[in-house]
Amino acid sequence: MTEAQAPEPAEPEAGDPGLPEPMVRVLGAYERHLVSERDLTGHTVRAYVGDVAGLLEHAARSGMTEVGELDLRTLRSWLARQQTTGRSRTTMARRATAARVFTAWLARTGQVPTDPGAALGSPKKHKTLPAVLRADEAEALIRAAAELADDGSPVGLRDVAMLELLYATGIRVGELAGLDVDDVDAERRVVRVLGKGRKERSVPYGTPAARAVDRWLRLGRPVLRAEGAGPALFVGARGRRIDQRVVRELVHRRIAGVPGAPDIGPHGLRHTAATHLLEGGADLRSVQEMLGHASLATTQLYTHVTTDRLRRAYQQAHPRA
Repeated sequence: MTEAQAPEPAEPEAGDPGLPEPMVRVLGAYERHLVSERDLTGHTVRAYVGDVAGLLEHAARSGMTEVGELDLRTLRSWLARQQTTGRSRTTMARRATAARVFTAWLARTGQVPTDPGAALGSPKKHKTLPAVLRADEAEALIRAAAELADDGSPVGLRDVAMLELLYATGIRVGELAGLDVDDVDAERRVVRVLGKGRKERSVPYGTPAARAVDRWLRLGRPVLRAEGAGPALFVGARGRRIDQRVVRELVHRRIAGVPGAPDIGPHGLRHTAATHLLEGGADLRSVQEMLGHASLATTQLYTHVTTDRLRRAYQQAHPRA
C-alpha cells in the first residue's frame, strides 16, 4: 500500500461483541503478541488485528466458536467473500498474509493441531509503476523551497533540509521523522537510519543535503526546539519531534508548485531517488541496501520504471522508433 492510497476500511477490531468469547480472548492475546514480541508499528498491528477479526467473524457466521475449528476451506471462503465485495487485489493479498501469519502463530502456540493457512494462496498484486520526478523537477522542487528559505526562517531552513535529505537518501518518511541529531555523521556524510523490523542501516548523502542540514542545525533547530524535543533532528512548529503528517503535507505543497510535476508525497521522493540512482549507473544491490529493502525483488520494481522511461525517450527521439 502506498502512502498516496488510503487503506480500505478494516474488519471489526479485537473485542468485537459479535465474536464468541473464546475468539475474543485469542484475538486479544494475538494483538499483545504483535505489539510485544513482533515489535510492529501501531498501524501494522491495527491492520493485522482488523483483518484477523474479520476472518473470525466470518468463521463465527459459519457456526464456529473456537479458533481450533479453523480450516483451509474457511480461510478460502473468507477470501472469496472479499472478492465478491469488491476488495482490491492488494487488499486481498494483505488479508491472505494476515491470515497466514495468524494461523502460523496459532500452530506455533499449540492452539490448532496443524497450520490451516500454510496452503493458502494469495491473489497476485498488480504491479504499477510509481510516479517519479524528472531530475530537473527534483531540482526545481528543492530550489523553490530554498528560495523561500532565503530569509533565514527556522521553518524554511528545516523544510529545505528535510527535502534535501529525503531526495538524497531515499529514506522513508517515518525514518526521517525518527532521526536524532547523533544519527547524522557530518564528517562521513552518512545518516544512521532505523528501518522496518528495527533494522539499522547507514545511508550516504551528498554535499547539497550536507549544507542544508548544517544550516538547519546551526540556525534553525536552536530557535524552534522546545522542551521535550529530546535529541530529535527535526522538530515541528511547537518545538517537538516532527510529525510524519507535517512532512507529507510539506512535500505535497512544494510539489504542487513545480509545473508539470506529478502529485507525489515522501514515498514518491523515495521512488525518485531510487530511479535516479539506477539511471545514473548504481547497481541494484547497492540501491537495495540504501533503501533498506529486505528482498531484491522489491528493488527490481525500479528497473521497470527506468526501462519504461528509456522506452518513452527512444520512441520520442529515434527516427526509426
